Amino acid sequence: MDPSSVLILGLIALGVIFLGIIFTFVPVALWISALAAGVKVSIFTLVGMRLRRVTPSRVINPLIKAHKAGLDVTTNQLESHYLAGGNVDRVVNALIAAERANIELSFERCAAIDLAGRDVLEAVQMSVNPKVIETPFIAGVAMDGIEVKAKARITVRANIDRLVGGAGEDTIIARVGEGIVSTIGSSNNHKKVLENPDLISQTVLNKGLDSGTAFEILSIDIADVDIGKNIGAILQTDQAEADKNIAQAKAEERRAMAVAQEQEMRARVEEMRAKVVEAEATVPLAMAEALRSGNIGVMDYMNIQNITADTDMRDSIGKLTQDDEENK
Repeated sequence: MDPSSVLILGLIALGVIFLGIIFTFVPVALWISALAAGVKVSIFTLVGMRLRRVTPSRVINPLIKAHKAGLDVTTNQLESHYLAGGNVDRVVNALIAAERANIELSFERCAAIDLAGRDVLEAVQMSVNPKVIETPFIAGVAMDGIEVKAKARITVRANIDRLVGGAGEDTIIARVGEGIVSTIGSSNNHKKVLENPDLISQTVLNKGLDSGTAFEILSIDIADVDIGKNIGAILQTDQAEADKNIAQAKAEERRAMAVAQEQEMRARVEEMRAKVVEAEATVPLAMAEALRSGNIGVMDYMNIQNITADTDMRDSIGKLTQDDEENK
């Protein structure tokens, strides 16, 4: 193969590689699709998107969709929303849905809702087709002490103007639950709640629970009402049990004090006996001293012994008589 043929083949290969790089970097097919759809986008705009690290298809395809739907949206708006981290395709779909439903929604408002983390398309759909939120069983206690459980279905519609900064579904459920508890608690009798469950929905609905939320409450319907525990009886039983325990504790305290006082009296008796024994122990010493000093004589001492013996004999006879009477 001559050198000229090799050069020609090399040039052809370089041309193919160059064209491949050009078509990869420059989305020609996307540009042609935009022109075919009537969207005027220059090829340099697409190259600029590549340089700004923007995926052109993420901007141009929603732009074509918006143009076909008759929306006045520019490339710069979509590209800036993409660079801000928003979902361009979802925003355009939401704008188309709002346009079809005759809902006034600007691109700036829609982009702000999307950047706030809310699903703007779902919000528009919820504005057209209200959503039903079902609460769990919420328990309240009537004035007669009976627990009443109620489950509610809340029909809400998205409020586009309050989507940014408005509270979500959890707040709606919490407020409705609070209203159910307060309504049941203000009822004199649980039977009234069972007879007229619509009183709960009317009372709760009149409180304006959707203020500050991203929804508008259309209706609150009580789906189910059930009877729970007799809280009043349980509380009375617990109170009686507590009173009994307190009384038992006080009785035990008094018994312990009585036992302690008894033990104290026994100790005092033993102390007095010890004093008596101690005093009796001094009598022989005093008599010995009296004999030694001559204050009493031997006959006096013998008389004392005789008196003591007579006293012991009388005590013995008295004990025998008492035992005979007890045996009879």
